[in-house]
Amino acid sequence: MSNTLLPMIPVKTWVDNSVEWITDTFEFVFDPIKNNLDSFIEFLSETLQMINPWIFIAVIAIIAFFVTGKRIGLAAFSIVGLWFILNQEMWEQLMDTFSLVITASLISVIIGVPFGIWMAKSNIVQAILTPILDFMQTMPAFVYLIPAVAFFGIGMVPGVFASVIFAVPPTVRFTNLGIRQVSTELIEAADAFGTTGIQKLFKVQLPMAKKTIMAGINQTVMLALSMVVIASMIGAEGLGKEVITALQRNDVGLGFVAGVSIVILAIVIDRFTQSLNTQKGE
Repeated sequence: MSNTLLPMIPVKTWVDNSVEWITDTFEFVFDPIKNNLDSFIEFLSETLQMINPWIFIAVIAIIAFFVTGKRIGLAAFSIVGLWFILNQEMWEQLMDTFSLVITASLISVIIGVPFGIWMAKSNIVQAILTPILDFMQTMPAFVYLIPAVAFFGIGMVPGVFASVIFAVPPTVRFTNLGIRQVSTELIEAADAFGTTGIQKLFKVQLPMAKKTIMAGINQTVMLALSMVVIASMIGAEGLGKEVITALQRNDVGLGFVAGVSIVILAIVIDRFTQSLNTQKGE
């Protein structure tokens, strides 16, 4: 069909103008966020790097031992895996990546849990947020780098921004799901005892939904970690930057070591959060 019959909708122009307007109008908001968040990430990374690597590995192994019910598996894997990263001189990059993941995950949880509660309390809010969450989860992750750079420039902060957008939906969805799955009998019993809405939320619904919410947080943390390589394309430091450098130089060895290091970190974080979820749910 001829293009003259269907004139092109100027979506690209609308989006460009909107992003430019938001960037200029809310510069007074973006600049403090960038400066403060950048300082926090730098402080966190430097603090972690000040800890002796062997002490850090030992602490992680001890925590893993007790978190998994005094099983040796995760503790042994943590020791071997973290030693490998240290041996390959990737420790500083590991701490940068860890700082990025921690920051993005914390922000995602702080945003996601209240929105999940809001969704659970209102069918209208759920109807509005569900397609937005679908959009956030299906949009290619690389696309999030564009507004992140427009709003915050190059560095760790836009990497965190992109990671939060990409990683927050599971926490929102699982919080909503967990609260909605609380049995009506418990809700009716709480109402019969005259509990307020806040008391019912914090003493009945959230404790009963805790296992489901933790599963969502686990997914959020893993999605934040999956953005490491992508965020390195806009200046985020860490293991992802080593992968990008290896790709640019066609350095297979460096890429393999950095990739394995990311996998080790992912496995340790995943097993930790799963073990916490198991304990909370027992």
